[in-house]
This record gives sequence, structure tokens and C-alpha cells, in this order.
Amino acid sequence: MSAPRAFNPGLIRSLEVFVAVAEAGQMRAGARLLGLTQPAASQHIAALESAYGLTLLDRSTRPTRLTRSGVLLHRQAIKILNALSDLESEMRHVGPHPISVLRVGIQASIATTLTPGLVALAKEQFGVEDMTLNAGQSGDHERLLRTKNADLALTSDPFYDLDGLERHPILQEAFLLVLPASYDGPADSLEAVQANLPLVRFSDSTEVGRQTMQHLRRLRFVPERVVQADRSSMVTACISDGMGFSLLTPTLLIDGFVEHMRLRVLPLPVAGLSRTLTVVARDAELQSLPAQVAALARGKLTDEIGRLMGDVGLAALRAP
Repeated sequence: MSAPRAFNPGLIRSLEVFVAVAEAGQMRAGARLLGLTQPAASQHIAALESAYGLTLLDRSTRPTRLTRSGVLLHRQAIKILNALSDLESEMRHVGPHPISVLRVGIQASIATTLTPGLVALAKEQFGVEDMTLNAGQSGDHERLLRTKNADLALTSDPFYDLDGLERHPILQEAFLLVLPASYDGPADSLEAVQANLPLVRFSDSTEVGRQTMQHLRRLRFVPERVVQADRSSMVTACISDGMGFSLLTPTLLIDGFVEHMRLRVLPLPVAGLSRTLTVVARDAELQSLPAQVAALARGKLTDEIGRLMGDVGLAALRAP
């Protein structure tokens, strides 16, 4: 009888990488989902192929296609990773409290406003003992949810392509025209503003940046001069210093107003653009916590926007 094969502790990570690459259809895209470099992802795939003596990916096609062996491994890998996720979830919730550990992804622009209330809610009403919060963009939240490293996210993308999630809308918010407080030129059209100021916007690597540019293309507005950044504070800092104008939602403006940046906010002079913030959580794992988080966030954000931006900010908000 042959000796049992030694367990390779890196196998699970390699399977995670393989599944991400298989589902993304590209090595680069799969690596990005997991926060890895493309060479690192390639090493994981090569390790699997070496361990089993099989070719898993047909690298001659774009997008990358699975070989017959790859299809079989993908099917089994999904079962293994789902079983491990279920085990981890059950073990984390064993103890005197039903939800003893909570991992949260939260939109960077609202993290400071909501974190104290979220921590208090989780600990005082649900007995959470160990809580981790990760601020970032929706792409970061997708990676955390896909890799089972987050239980809940407050995000601008509902991730309808991910199964096994429950969703609770927080609020819908319209984009506003954001100008330097010192700007005294025309603001009745984007073209008029652009004649005096360049556009400062979120970069294409972010969900809000892509959404903004898609809307501007529909309006046939082509920015002639653009500054891009991936954080709301960077965008608003440029505007405050008179370096440009932007299209931002009230929640993206909170930190700028808290830091007393010199901003002038007006309704958009073009067809409306809006987004919805949503609490996304692993289905049926957290009792009523996701719904309560959505209600807490809605109240806190509405109060803060009203305090900082007045009627212009409140008029941009819609109930979900």
C-alpha cells in the first residue's frame, strides 16, 4: 500500500487562483481579482499543472479556455472551495455569540462617517467580538467577497453576477456639479464650465470613474483636459484649489466638506446621473444585521449630507 500523499498547504490558494482565472477568462483579470500580479498567478497555475501532470488552460485562445482536464478541475475546485467556505463560516460562528467574527468592506468615501456606528451596532446588538473593516473601492469589495474574505460590504456595486448574496439598498444619490468656491464663470452647461476649467474625475480603474465616463459619452461630451485620481479626497482637493471641476455624488463629497475644502455644489445642468449604495452580504449568514446596517447607514449619511451640504445635497438623495 502506497503512503498517503502529503497535503500541500499552497494547494487551496492555487485552486482559488485557478478558479479566478478560469472565470475571468484571462490570467491578468483573474490575478487582479485576487490582488496578485500576473506572474504570481501564472506560478500557481503552473504548480497545479506540474502537480497533476496535466495542461489546464489553452493559452492559444483569447479569452483563455479550459482544456478538458481544466473543466474537470474547475468543477471539483468549486466544490472544494465552497465546502471550505461553509466550514469556515460555521467555525467562525461557533461560540457564545451567533456572529462572533465580522469582516466588512466599506466604500472609502463613507468609511469615516459610518465606522463608529457600524462597530457599535455589531458589538452591542449582535455580540460581535472580532471585527475587521477594509475601506476601498467596489473593485476591492468584489475581490473580498469572491475570495470569501468579507462577510458584508457597503458598496456602489450590487454584484449581481455573484451568487449566494443578499442585498439591501441604502440610498440612491444623484451626481452634482462640483466647482471651486472661487469660480464665478458660467455653469449652465458642461461645455461652458470646461471652457474655463479642466475635468477632474475618478480614474477608469474605479466603478464611479467608469460610470461617469459612460454617461458623458452618452451625452456626447468629450472632456478636452482631464485630471484623474482614485480617491474622492484627491479629486476634491484639486477642485478646492481651483484646478478643475467634477461630477460627484453627495457621499463622495462628505470628506471634502468635513475638511473645510472650498467647494461650490450645484445640480447637474445635464440629464441625470445617479448611483445606488447597497449593503451586500453572504446570504442568510448574519441574521438581520445586513438590513440593520443598511438602515443605520441611510440615516447617518442623510443626516451628515444635510448638515454639510444643505438642501442641494438632500435634493440629490432618493429613497431606495
